[in-house]
Amino acid sequence: MQVKNLVILLSCTAALASCNLFKKKPQQSDVTGWNYNDKNEGGYQVSKATEQGTGPGLVFVQGGTFTMGQTDEDVMGEWNNIPRRVTVNSFYMDRTEVANVHYREYIHWLTRIFPPDEEQGQKVLYAALPDTLVWRSELSYNEPLVEYYFRHP
Repeated sequence: MQVKNLVILLSCTAALASCNLFKKKPQQSDVTGWNYNDKNEGGYQVSKATEQGTGPGLVFVQGGTFTMGQTDEDVMGEWNNIPRRVTVNSFYMDRTEVANVHYREYIHWLTRIFPPDEEQGQKVLYAALPDTLVWRSELSYNEPLVEYYFRHP
């Protein structure tokens, strides 16, 4: 009989404790005491979390885990590519490739929004331009893709 009463008591306690999980979230900050979403008291806006929307022209690529490296035994070769498990996060990718003409259009738009004669405009433009000195390295000698890069001298 005591075991039955103990089970009932524990069940009631668990049920009452779980009711606390479904209560509304507080409408004011514990730290400052300001009411959320109130212009008169600080103006801090709290919005409900939503999923990220897919941008125009983007497709979602599901992440996953795979084994990178040599997984088959190569009798005649060296064992220099040790297999390891790699995890890739999900990401968005452009539906079509971006051509140089599109990137030049973007750079032109940047120069109109951020004038290059101002310091901030120079920083933005410099950060957006690709590194054309990459073709000056030793490994890129006689590289045929130099002529198809963003800017070719």
